[in-house]
Amino acid sequence: MPQRYPVIIITGTPGTGKSTHAQLLQDASPVPLKHINVGQLVKDNSFHHGFDQQWQSYTVDEDKLLDELEPLASAGGIILDWHTCEIFPERWADLVVVLRCNHTMLWERLEKRNYPLKKIQENNEAEIMEVVLQEARDSYPQQIIVDLKSESSQDLENNVASIVEWINQWLKDNGREDEDEDNTL
Repeated sequence: MPQRYPVIIITGTPGTGKSTHAQLLQDASPVPLKHINVGQLVKDNSFHHGFDQQWQSYTVDEDKLLDELEPLASAGGIILDWHTCEIFPERWADLVVVLRCNHTMLWERLEKRNYPLKKIQENNEAEIMEVVLQEARDSYPQQIIVDLKSESSQDLENNVASIVEWINQWLKDNGREDEDEDNTL
């Protein structure tokens, strides 16, 4: 059974604006898309092996998480919002959006979240080293990956508008162009 609507993965280092982008995209999309904050799903459904005090994060039970997400991804029409993307099978993704941010700005954002210094340093280093972008490049076809700057409200607006354009093109390419008429930003 073909997907009804696309599966969009929005990924990036913590603090790059994934959840904000996903929520605004859900609101602006010409078709219904369900925003799934994967980190929250892990916590809410105990899809983890416990909390790692040293890293201040949950040790994810990938099997449980993927079992939960498989039928949703197969049906399509979802935005997966998470700090990593390589866990998701290539067959799920129609578009992988990697959000990027200047590391100084990222540091300030993470400080405002009261992240421990070690976690700020780890995430900042990951951003500088382009860890999430490389993970996406290693996991998915290059033509479905977009790397977007996420440093200002203007970036946010431009990024959401670009993804909405992509959705409209996806609808046309998949014979669903009648569903996006009169839906512009």
